Amino acid sequence: MSGSSTIVLATRNTKKVPEIQAILTGAGLDAELVGLDGYPGMPAVPETEPTFSGNALLKARAVAQYTGLPALADDSGLRVDALNGMPGVLSARWSGRFGEQSGEMDRANLELVLDQLADTPQERRGAEFVCAAAFVLPNGTEGVVEGVLRGSLIGEPHGGEGFGYDPIFVPEGESRTTAEMSAAEKNAISHRGRAFRLLAERVWEVLG
Repeated sequence: MSGSSTIVLATRNTKKVPEIQAILTGAGLDAELVGLDGYPGMPAVPETEPTFSGNALLKARAVAQYTGLPALADDSGLRVDALNGMPGVLSARWSGRFGEQSGEMDRANLELVLDQLADTPQERRGAEFVCAAAFVLPNGTEGVVEGVLRGSLIGEPHGGEGFGYDPIFVPEGESRTTAEMSAAEKNAISHRGRAFRLLAERVWEVLG
């Protein structure tokens, strides 16, 4: 890829930008990634679609239209086999108003899933983390890919790293939860890492 481009990531999470930048750079995409902090007037985009891919595209389209620059966005969550694929796109707000009122949404979401699986034997606790990553160019070119990390859920939290459902998720082939892994270890196998590495290849093709 000749020269470098600026790409806007649809997030105000300052920790997420360098994480995704490292993934893109490692995949050979020569681009400067910036977050939405530089665009304070950018309105929030409600995640109203029923799929991860739909929500990722929704956000990327809005950011590309607002900034006039190539945009990336992602949507991710946990799908639990015994809960018919839920929480799914509702993963971040699974506990609803209870989580909001407690001020600890991540903890409330995790505890609700554990309660719902209380009588489920370990062999039926299969689950997967899913991340859909989308890119949209100002000329209308767009694409979306998904990364999946299979595993299972344990009965109580372990580990202090990560966030969300990490303390109860054990990837296939591992004995540790993703909350017991270093950031580098987790990124190497995570659903988000897999999705953005795939996306980098697609973006490289259209920008290169």
